[in-house]
Amino acid sequence: MTALRSLCTAALLVGFSSMALADSSAEAEKFLKQVHADRLTVPVYAQVQQMFAQHFQRANAPDSKKAVLDRYQAKANAELDRAVGWDKIKPDLIKLYTDNFSESELKQLNDFYASPLGQKVLQKMPRLTAESAQLTQGKLQTAVDPVNKLLADMDKELGVKAPAAPAAPAKKP
Repeated sequence: MTALRSLCTAALLVGFSSMALADSSAEAEKFLKQVHADRLTVPVYAQVQQMFAQHFQRANAPDSKKAVLDRYQAKANAELDRAVGWDKIKPDLIKLYTDNFSESELKQLNDFYASPLGQKVLQKMPRLTAESAQLTQGKLQTAVDPVNKLLADMDKELGVKAPAAPAAPAKKP
């Protein structure tokens, strides 16, 4: 009888935890939809398309071969879809959010992003993020020379030859 009671209790707990997880997953999915997470990879697709277009240009390919570029860009999109298409990353994002937020917190996030202020945040955040990164990058440039001097001084004190500098990242236009 005790074993049966334990088994029933365990079954109920599993059932309740599955329902709670389903509720949390539904809230996480609602949140991801609300914040347009399905658009997260749009810049990646655009960057790959630009890379192919620049490669086409550098190859001095004639305009008459533009169909070749278009075909390869479509193939690249298909590869990206297989790797980071919404159907591929959505389950992982849902898990990420359900692992880090309770159902109650997800509901609060959903309520916030449904509010006028939340909508304003969603509208302005991409521009604010880009401008913040640009501002930080600009200010960071003032630290490059002093930090490089500190590295050189450390190498001198250690009595070692400075390692070869890594290739500088390409600057964005």
